[in-house]
Amino acid sequence: MRALVAVPGAPGGIELRDAADPEPVPNQALVEVRAVSLNRGECVTLRQQTEDGWRPGWDLAGVVCRQAADGGPAAGTRVVGWVNGGSWAERTAVRTDHMAELSEGLGFDVAATLPVAGLTALGTLARRGALLGARVAITGAAGGVGRFAVQLAHRGGAHVTGIVGRSERAQGLAELGANQVVMGLESQGEPFDLILESVGGASLAAAIDRLAPEGLIVSIGNSSNETTSFDPRILYRKGATRIEGFFVTWELLNGRIGSQELSYLASLAATGELESRIDLRVGWHDAVAAVDALLERRVAGKAVLTVD
Repeated sequence: MRALVAVPGAPGGIELRDAADPEPVPNQALVEVRAVSLNRGECVTLRQQTEDGWRPGWDLAGVVCRQAADGGPAAGTRVVGWVNGGSWAERTAVRTDHMAELSEGLGFDVAATLPVAGLTALGTLARRGALLGARVAITGAAGGVGRFAVQLAHRGGAHVTGIVGRSERAQGLAELGANQVVMGLESQGEPFDLILESVGGASLAAAIDRLAPEGLIVSIGNSSNETTSFDPRILYRKGATRIEGFFVTWELLNGRIGSQELSYLASLAATGELESRIDLRVGWHDAVAAVDALLERRVAGKAVLTVD
């Protein structure tokens, strides 16, 4: 089969090469991949990779071509899934607890955007519990995770503030459910009950300042690549405030999230209740340009590669 693999020194650090077919273990189905979506984490890792032949790729959507020995979706079933590397290929082996069936009305391109970004948004919001009436702030609201989080928080009854880095990236967020959109998170202003924080550095420090009593920050990234300094007294003077981290790979590998949540996201997407903005859709022969666009923040929403 063919697969996109890391090639140090090649343009963009990646090439389409022949690769060995996957060998599924009993709890894995063999899936013919039709589309994958790109995530910042795997693209950063790709550009830092020095091991020839390393295989990137987490998200995928496609068709089961061999059912898992332990059961699960039968051959011919349309599925969305997650793997811990190697999805940018014609075929990949997917754990049955990391996949969900797709309705005929949901395209592979849209479905492929759901695993990492959708599960991260859903999982971070779940850390708060009930959202009805809560004031929720989402940094990086224009990105893949952010756009899903805005919609899911609005769906849960929260008052949603979307935070973006540039004014042009605010486009469409109000229509997704953001009650207000602001440029950057300042340290002064209304308090928030829940803050989804992906920028790090000064943004995380400002988030700590903006926590309501007994509020929660869930850190899901550090796109600024900066460290954060804060006075711990800010936290305990407001009562039982918390800062937690959420890493979707850890949650998936430890069975805390999986097929049930993926199926829920897919059902919302199929009925139009969850919109996935695909800002860049190209064939996998154009993977280098797509990775460049994502890392240079020229993608508002998701970037998808179709496998052909």
